[in-house]
Amino acid sequence: MSDTNFNFVSDLSIPLRFGGDQPNVYGVDAARSMPCEYGDFVGDTRLGGSVNFEEYSFIPHCNGTHTECVGHITEERISVRDCLNDVFMEASLVSVEPENAIDSGERYPFDLAASDQFVTRASLERALGSISDNASSLIIRTLPNDDSKLTRDYDKPVPPFLSNDAARYIVDCGFDHLLVDLPSIDRLYDDGKLSNHRIFWDIDLGSKALKPESRVDATVTELIYVPNNVEDGVYKLNLQIAPFDTDAAPSRPLILR
Repeated sequence: MSDTNFNFVSDLSIPLRFGGDQPNVYGVDAARSMPCEYGDFVGDTRLGGSVNFEEYSFIPHCNGTHTECVGHITEERISVRDCLNDVFMEASLVSVEPENAIDSGERYPFDLAASDQFVTRASLERALGSISDNASSLIIRTLPNDDSKLTRDYDKPVPPFLSNDAARYIVDCGFDHLLVDLPSIDRLYDDGKLSNHRIFWDIDLGSKALKPESRVDATVTELIYVPNNVEDGVYKLNLQIAPFDTDAAPSRPLILR
């Protein structure tokens, strides 16, 4: 099979239904659309307009699948459009079940609640142990997995997140692109530390400044959805983003075989 002849394609993005059911993080306003109105013109054919012509309002980090870069946590404004330089890449897809954070023995710089759950280093080691490849991207599907992730309100309870040990392991394995079906690789309410983001991009804890060794070409994609009919294993990944000159942009990860 050639690199351009694929028998299987799966879209891992969550459709953003403006004004409809959609995921939500931090209780922000839902993504919505409004017909543009100028004088006698209305941009809605249902209201007598000649065309549909709408204004869209949404928050990429909170309303759906998005890809973010190191500019998410730096004072310097850095665009994900400038950081994502890979078009097609090898990706390892693994499924893991989050574990009780306190009982896991793994670390996170926060006073953890009894209900907090980790994606652990140990679970990633087990899952990746059966996959032999040199992938530059890691896709994590958490279990149990169902399509409620397409419209879930993630404000309460706090959803699972990565332990610091897991984040460090991902970097040590050489993964430059991390994709998760979680709203954040960090705890949603962590006093703004974002320690896993800092580990992944190599930014000092508490700092908002790049270092010479910071991983500026690495990306994190959150709020994906991996259907249950997609098996774990190695895929080609085509990570498509909207050409926004921002730290994060709506994205459409496609995996192919």
